[in-house]
Amino acid sequence: MCPKCEGFFFLPIGTLRLGKSEGNRETDKEMKKQETSTTDVKKRIEQLREEIRRHDYLYYVLNAPEISDREYDQLFAELKRLEEEHPELIDSTSPTQRVPERPIEGFTPVRHSMPMLSIDNTYSEEELREFDRRVAKALEGAEYSYTAELKIDGLAISLRYEKGILQQAATRGDGWTGDDVTANVRTIRAIPLLLKNADKAPEILEVRGEVYMPKKAFEELNEQRMEAGEPTFANPRNAAAGSLKLLDPRITATRKLAFFAYALGQVSRPLAPTHFESMKKLLEFGIPVNEYIRLCRTINEVIEYCRTWAGKKEHLPYPIDGIVVKVNRYDQQEMLGYTGRAPRWCIAFKFAPEQAETIVESIDVQVGKSGILTPVANLKPVQLAGTTVKRASLHNFDWLAKLDVRCGDTVLVEKAGEIIPQVVAVKKRNPAESKPFVPPARCPACGHPVKKDENGVYLRCTNSQCPAQIRERLEHFAGKGQMDIEHLGPALIDQLVSRGLVKTYADLYRLRLDQLASLERMSTKSASNVLESIEKSKRRPLWRLIAALGIRNVGAQTAQILADAFGSLEALMEATPEQLQNIEQIGPVVAQSIYEYFHNPENVRVLRELLAAGVCPTTEQVKQSDALAGKTIVVTGTLKHFTRQQVEQAIKAHGGKPSSTVSRKTSFVVAGQDAGSKLEKARQLGVEVIDEEEFLRRISQQPQP
Repeated sequence: MCPKCEGFFFLPIGTLRLGKSEGNRETDKEMKKQETSTTDVKKRIEQLREEIRRHDYLYYVLNAPEISDREYDQLFAELKRLEEEHPELIDSTSPTQRVPERPIEGFTPVRHSMPMLSIDNTYSEEELREFDRRVAKALEGAEYSYTAELKIDGLAISLRYEKGILQQAATRGDGWTGDDVTANVRTIRAIPLLLKNADKAPEILEVRGEVYMPKKAFEELNEQRMEAGEPTFANPRNAAAGSLKLLDPRITATRKLAFFAYALGQVSRPLAPTHFESMKKLLEFGIPVNEYIRLCRTINEVIEYCRTWAGKKEHLPYPIDGIVVKVNRYDQQEMLGYTGRAPRWCIAFKFAPEQAETIVESIDVQVGKSGILTPVANLKPVQLAGTTVKRASLHNFDWLAKLDVRCGDTVLVEKAGEIIPQVVAVKKRNPAESKPFVPPARCPACGHPVKKDENGVYLRCTNSQCPAQIRERLEHFAGKGQMDIEHLGPALIDQLVSRGLVKTYADLYRLRLDQLASLERMSTKSASNVLESIEKSKRRPLWRLIAALGIRNVGAQTAQILADAFGSLEALMEATPEQLQNIEQIGPVVAQSIYEYFHNPENVRVLRELLAAGVCPTTEQVKQSDALAGKTIVVTGTLKHFTRQQVEQAIKAHGGKPSSTVSRKTSFVVAGQDAGSKLEKARQLGVEVIDEEEFLRRISQQPQP
């Protein structure tokens, strides 16, 4: 102790050493451990983001997926969990950040950096040749070529990327100014939020393309809207446009929209000297370009391309309404220039909508499982888009009144989006003294009063015990895509309902042999077969039971998502709207309809009776063999023994992997009736093609649920 310092002893600063107590050492170790842990989490998050982007690229750009939807969802769920645990690591380009948590307030105008002009069109091959003559004359004998592309029937969009990141998406609008729909476009998984090989992309890259709704998604959406008592969309184009203009992107995210690029807008540096090469460059950046784009050396090649697709357009999974033809070289496009509203170097060859005239023999009113009354025209059979059409939708009674369709009229029929036959016009009134069709005041099936939906267009039967509704619900419940109760067809269901033997799903599981055997055309053996099928259905996968219940807005895909998320019917029944909305692809409308269904006392009573009767849905796919182990299998066309969900389940049950696209990695294709473009592509690639009987032989057993 230094006496001058009154008991304190100081060391010179240069010689001071700060020692660490054991406690401090432990604290430092813990801090380093936490730093290491955070670093590991950050690394894993980046790995997951990159892996998910890679699989998006494989699926949406190359049409060559490597993993199943379930495996993809597991990667996504892990990423979402890690980001929720470490919100400081969330990035706006992360795949989890596509869907915002709340609605937007509106759409602000966006001035396009380059105008999105319309295209001149024609329905005539001769006018295509005239277009070619104009091009040849303007180019004064220089060699030129064309690109020919499928004209996707959707909504034109401009995407602006800056330094590889999606900054803005805008509709075409009037060609000069559109609406900012970035929040909705971000929900479209085909559109990358961060470009692949972003460091090689121009600093500013504007991509023009088409947002569209695949045909299958269109059918599912209209079915959901009808069940919800909402007006259906007339065609996939209207559905895509309506989906992009929703104020709640969470709903847009459920609409399964897709995208193909077809042109460039503003770019800070050229990608290539030609349109065809530029589209190939976009593929390298992870932006989808339609695989059927073709480089044509002459106008004859263009016309042959148009003829080819006019004959097989209905086999595509998305709607097209023509072919877009462009002069390929950009310098030649510049030489050709523009008219006041359209480029001189481009023309669209439009397919005439396939229509047919026929006679309305009668008008029926159908009652659906949710009580909706729908007018349907019974037609004199007519050929349309490769099928015989005998019935056509009249949508609703407002639509029927607008067209004023009457019995005996000669009408024009077409397939909406080449999917649903519908009456589009009255061509001739026959007979002249016919009267307008009057909507029923009472349900044609049960006689109860009907009521128009508030702020809607549908008439609905007010009797929940309406026999027609019960029949429709039971048919849906027993259908192949749901509980798959073999031998329980419409005729038998009609007898069961008429006799009062079955009023709810649970009643099916209380049927006795003597009750069934007493029905018309039912032997003891037939009755036993029905009871055996009902017994087998007790162990169907959980998603099938959920799909069978007929919950509004819940189809097979949503049912599978719910089954994976909750694992049991009881857990799903107890879910809150908030818990439901937290599930990827479940929006507020769907969540509310699910919640309301499971909180309806009558529905709960029936479900409890189902469980009490021995219905015990499984949650795991039982593996039956390794007959298809390691094989990737594509199914196309209509099968006799399987629905699409059933055949996918069968492939998985025998160790295989179902895929929706044909590539060189496809092991074989199972082709049913009316197989389309997938069969053709398989033959082009030399992929093995087998029929359904050969598929059954390979799995060595009859189809399983």
